Amino acid sequence: MWQSYVNGLLIAAGLIMAIGAQNAFVLAQSLRREHHLPVAALCVICDALLVAAGVFGLATLLTQNPLWLSFARWGGAAFLLFYGSQALYRALRPQGGLQTTGNAPRSLQAVMLAALAVTLLNPHVYLDTVLLIGSLGAQQPMPGAYVVGAASASLLWFFTLALGAAWLAPWLARPLTWRLIDLAVAIMMYTIAVQLLLNT
Repeated sequence: MWQSYVNGLLIAAGLIMAIGAQNAFVLAQSLRREHHLPVAALCVICDALLVAAGVFGLATLLTQNPLWLSFARWGGAAFLLFYGSQALYRALRPQGGLQTTGNAPRSLQAVMLAALAVTLLNPHVYLDTVLLIGSLGAQQPMPGAYVVGAASASLLWFFTLALGAAWLAPWLARPLTWRLIDLAVAIMMYTIAVQLLLNT
């Protein structure tokens, strides 16, 4: 049991901690202190459900249907290019992302819907979380313990990221900092999109 749990914890931690669209969104919301804890909780729940789905059959189903994988790659690349373009636009503005936080913060519903889009429209969620983590978990002696381990890694990472970034927000709330963060996000999104298109 413990071996499967630790395997899930370590494998998921290695993939989740890599900078991606989901992490970038949680980071931005945390720096704005805009519903960052509900966003972190949503990311944890989505990751746990997707890993469980992959472990208990969805990974096998996807590998048997190349058309679904192709759709995920092309649709995901389009989404990442759009998201990256928004970040690049903010990076080129004098006040950067700070202008988006003005006097009218977004509602919890709007932020949660955006978090769902970033999570579920990102093809890496399916390629990494479902296919890679899920297929590895299906081979474990106790798949259920593996899923709990992966969910634990997600819980630790996203709440550490959310709380840590919110704590650093007063020191990072400068236009230049926001412009650099948005520029890094844009470069990352474009890079992932190009990789997806080249691997199609």
